[in-house]
Amino acid sequence: MLGLLLVERIQATKAYARFPGYDLLAFDPDRKTVCRIQVKSRWGTDYDKSFPIKNFDSDFVVHVALNRGFRYRKRVSADSGKRPPLVYVFPVDIVREAQHPTNKWGKVSLRAIPEYESYLDNWDQIRE
Repeated sequence: MLGLLLVERIQATKAYARFPGYDLLAFDPDRKTVCRIQVKSRWGTDYDKSFPIKNFDSDFVVHVALNRGFRYRKRVSADSGKRPPLVYVFPVDIVREAQHPTNKWGKVSLRAIPEYESYLDNWDQIRE
């Protein structure tokens, strides 16, 4: 994620200590602004389009579907399941509202986020 932010010309750094609510810091030194980013990723291409989250002490949640192959089903063809990664950039309040209220893992399903596809590669939110 850090590399993708830098490619998007967003200055960023890793939070090197164990901060429970965020993994990265993006900043604009000219405007003297900083935002905290929590990264949630899923390895399998065939995952259930959800991710667990319990701490909302960040400004953005970036969900990365790594799509590295099939993990939850038996391979029935030569298709390895590898696909390009998908990166969704959500404001933290959107994720908080979409969290399933009774799930003990604090799961958030992408399908519970209205028009979640519009957040795909939406780097402008962080840039602004």
